[in-house]
Amino acid sequence: MAWLDDSLAIPEFPKRDPLREFADLKQLQPDGSPYRIPTEDWAGARQRIDGDPQWRSWFQKQKDALDRWMARHRDRVQWQGGWYHDFVSPKDGSFLQWTEKIPGEEIDHFTSSTGDRVEITPRIFGGWVFGFRTRHLDKMVDAGRMFHLIGDSRYVDWAAGQLDFYAANYEGWPVANAKGNYARLGCQSLDDAHYLTRLIETARLVFDHVTPDRRQVWYRQLFKPEAELLDRSFQVIHNIAVWHRATQAQVALLYGDASMWTRVIDGEYGLRAQLLRGVTGDYLWYEQSMGYNDYIVNATGPLLLFAGLTGKSAVLRQEAATIQNLMLAPLLLRFPDNTLPNPADSTGILKAPSRWLARSYRVLPTPLGLAGAAGQHNWDTLVDPPWEGGSPALPPVSSRHLESSRFVVLAKGPWQLFFHYGQVSRSHAQAEALNWSASYNGTDISHDPGTVGYGSKMTNGYYRRGLNHNVPLIDGEGQLPWNRGELTGFDGTRAMASAVQSDYRPGVETRRTLRIEGDCLVDEVRIDARKASKSVPGNPPSADAASPSPLSVPGLSLHLQGQAIRIKNFRPVPLSDFARGRPEPFRYWQDIRANSFRDRATLPVEFPGGLVLDVTFEIPGRFTVFLGTSPDRPPARRMAFYVEPQDRDLTKKPFIVTTRLQPQPVR
Repeated sequence: MAWLDDSLAIPEFPKRDPLREFADLKQLQPDGSPYRIPTEDWAGARQRIDGDPQWRSWFQKQKDALDRWMARHRDRVQWQGGWYHDFVSPKDGSFLQWTEKIPGEEIDHFTSSTGDRVEITPRIFGGWVFGFRTRHLDKMVDAGRMFHLIGDSRYVDWAAGQLDFYAANYEGWPVANAKGNYARLGCQSLDDAHYLTRLIETARLVFDHVTPDRRQVWYRQLFKPEAELLDRSFQVIHNIAVWHRATQAQVALLYGDASMWTRVIDGEYGLRAQLLRGVTGDYLWYEQSMGYNDYIVNATGPLLLFAGLTGKSAVLRQEAATIQNLMLAPLLLRFPDNTLPNPADSTGILKAPSRWLARSYRVLPTPLGLAGAAGQHNWDTLVDPPWEGGSPALPPVSSRHLESSRFVVLAKGPWQLFFHYGQVSRSHAQAEALNWSASYNGTDISHDPGTVGYGSKMTNGYYRRGLNHNVPLIDGEGQLPWNRGELTGFDGTRAMASAVQSDYRPGVETRRTLRIEGDCLVDEVRIDARKASKSVPGNPPSADAASPSPLSVPGLSLHLQGQAIRIKNFRPVPLSDFARGRPEPFRYWQDIRANSFRDRATLPVEFPGGLVLDVTFEIPGRFTVFLGTSPDRPPARRMAFYVEPQDRDLTKKPFIVTTRLQPQPVR
């Protein structure tokens, strides 16, 4: 898998002491560690259900749902797991609504989350199988818990019987390699790691209630071969590798397999190495998506709980501190509405604080997490109730440069900006270097929508491309290849940042400066023909050191969460004309209009709540402004500008555009 090649060479990021970082946001334990030893109080759980009507209602719903699932559903060896990201609408890339009705037997179509009818195809059916198997294994864990709670042996018998089924039939699923890695129960090794986490937790819950011989059958025929299969893939630094190592470590703990533990924890690409080399000095995951911070917690949280419940927490003390910091670091990036910036290719925009703070309170307690868990009714809060955790205040957001993550935050007066000036590696990188998102007095001015399901043609055809972002464009395309970029100026007090991408496109250098001047956001972009290839430590080699063709067309895209008002003299442009001679992403815009200007154009844009910003483009000479709507999170669309000069020859002079966003006086 070529896209993983540079993941082999990710260096160790220097970090401040993880035990002390964000200390005022944590609830430290008596030993100074943030890692708490969890409890599993089944007797207390029964008392809570007996004494609290809300708990009784929750319990009855859980029991009814589990009983119905046990009576109705069985997994099938002939069901080959598919890709979750293929479970999407071919129309707009939105995910489909999962149903427990069996496709082809009980239903003849699916419905998308945006309301479209979607026919069943083999790929979509495979995505449904992924959803079924995930839910089935979750019910196995629930059955183990229900046995401990009420002592009914049919639950332990069913859970153990399902483990018997997977052990007996494991070899019946062929090894899949569709994604360039190895799996049996799913279509990719990541899915198998997800499944193994649930399978081994089920085994822990029933371990003392089955015979030693039966436990060893599970180990020989299911857990050991599955752990060994995971060893065949992702021997790199990567989020999926974290899933592999964390779930393998749970197998090693339950069965006392010391050699497996050493391999998956202390090996070259073991869990310790993943956290040392995969977590930047800012305590953000190097693949840049905010969702991956949560995803690493999702992968390792079950291991921390497992280790704590089995008396092995001391060996993961340092790692636990790093994992907790992954949940806390994004708080310093949040916008006033608590949404997070959305670099890379996440399929949704997250909010702060992370929901994993509440989910992790049993092992990594924080005031924020305990406040979030209070009042929740779930298995965690039933067996290990949250306690009073102190003040859950959020930390302030201020201007800062996150050098090892290639991000900048600017915050001054009414404006807050997130500036993404480069990448750390190729994995999950998009054509989005020099992109920015912004908020004005809590109003969303511009955000990065991320992407849709990876199986959608719009993922690579639009969302990962330059036109989806607020970036300079060359012939309609953004950055290629990925590049670390270089921050050439930063002043947090003045709220100013400048960055350069020396190898933005073959033969092209781009620079961007963002600054806040009172109530005005000023954005300066310069695109130059590169005179010579420049080398920045850590960057991949330049794709081409030559100058761009005189026919290369520079441009700029800008997306806003408002609506242009009082627009005059803009002529309608047929989509066929707009897209002609331009790359695929241009086909996804709609309602396109255009007008030509000289030197300056000011267009008012109204945002929800009544805010009106004058958007001014300043470009020497004549230029064209295209105005339309572009895809946002399906089914939403947003207002978009594409700006292009009429004098296009970069070999003669650079393309320079200054954009100002300034509020109109309140009338």
